[in-house]
Amino acid sequence: MSFWTWTLAIALAVFGGAWLMRALGRRLTGNAPYFRDMPYAVAFGYVAAVAAVIGGAVLWVQPNAVFFRWAVQGFVIAAALAFVFRLAGRHIGSEGTRKAFRTMPLTAAFGILTILVYAVLAIFAGLLAPYGQAEVFAQPNMLPGGDPASGGDPAHPLGTDQIGRDLLTRLIYGAQNTVGIAFATTCLAFLLGGSLGFLAAVIGGWFDNLLSRAVDVLMAIPSLIFALLLMTIASAWAGSERWLLTIYMIVIIAVIDSTRVFRLARAVGQNIVVMDYIEAAKLRGEGLRYLIFREILPNATAPLLAEFGLRFCFVFLTIAALSFLGVGIQPPLADWGTMVRDLAQFINFAAFSPLAAALPLMAAGAIALLTVAVNFVVDWVLHRSSGLKD
Repeated sequence: MSFWTWTLAIALAVFGGAWLMRALGRRLTGNAPYFRDMPYAVAFGYVAAVAAVIGGAVLWVQPNAVFFRWAVQGFVIAAALAFVFRLAGRHIGSEGTRKAFRTMPLTAAFGILTILVYAVLAIFAGLLAPYGQAEVFAQPNMLPGGDPASGGDPAHPLGTDQIGRDLLTRLIYGAQNTVGIAFATTCLAFLLGGSLGFLAAVIGGWFDNLLSRAVDVLMAIPSLIFALLLMTIASAWAGSERWLLTIYMIVIIAVIDSTRVFRLARAVGQNIVVMDYIEAAKLRGEGLRYLIFREILPNATAPLLAEFGLRFCFVFLTIAALSFLGVGIQPPLADWGTMVRDLAQFINFAAFSPLAAALPLMAAGAIALLTVAVNFVVDWVLHRSSGLKD
């Protein structure tokens, strides 16, 4: 049977199984309320979950399903670590942190734990990495695994790249460079966009109209294409000083993303400036600094924090995309976007070592994992700040 025939047969079996499960449940339980009031979508979800478990078990025993087994094992380990981390947080720390951990979902605990691990790697990369990020060894394209019989070396457990740099070292330093530069860029974008947004909300008039129309023009251009165009121009300006290109990239991405921050800060600020306590502060003769930092900013913290997490993800992915295209973070700095591009050749060695084929996925997975973790934390922060209860 072909792939599409199998897919159609499985889909029909799941749809029919859901209807049969609900009908049998009503008959065997004497039309109990649980089955009587069960929507078809709920029954379909139960049957689809059972089908997914069975399919996963069948795939698990297949000899070529190495990546699937790694993914399942990684998911189980991550869930266990997040559970232990949340359990420890409920008993260690201040009263405020213990209360937060008691109400924290497991996804948020996983997100916080992942962010902490990335932060440790970024801060202490020089101590954790076995070699320097620009150090070149005599054996390029060394396969991972550390087995000399298959072309590896115990001194390089993940192998070396096409010019002989240790991949484990560059993966660790990638956290410092990619994440660190993304964090600095996001902070700069919030400083620029948040300040101008609050000023536009407080001052209003022609100042607000001028900034808003300028932001509208910048937001009308797709951000990645605009950043790629400006980075191409910046490459010509940088010349042989390749480190300047990283500085240009930080400024360009910060300015482009500050437009989104400006719109949010302006909208939140306009909702706050009409409050009575703002009018009272104006009647007291308070200046712009007092209004922004003492009145508006404390009341806009929750949406800005949530937006900071989302902006960080977009900046992080933009930097990785520009590096993948060759105009982002420049050598000898290690970054994950460039590693995905450079390590794609190792997929050809999948027949000799599954770990070799996984090398480009490690850098891509590091990017995806941090993005998911930040979004988990942002969702939890939004849930807490909105006042919603489970």
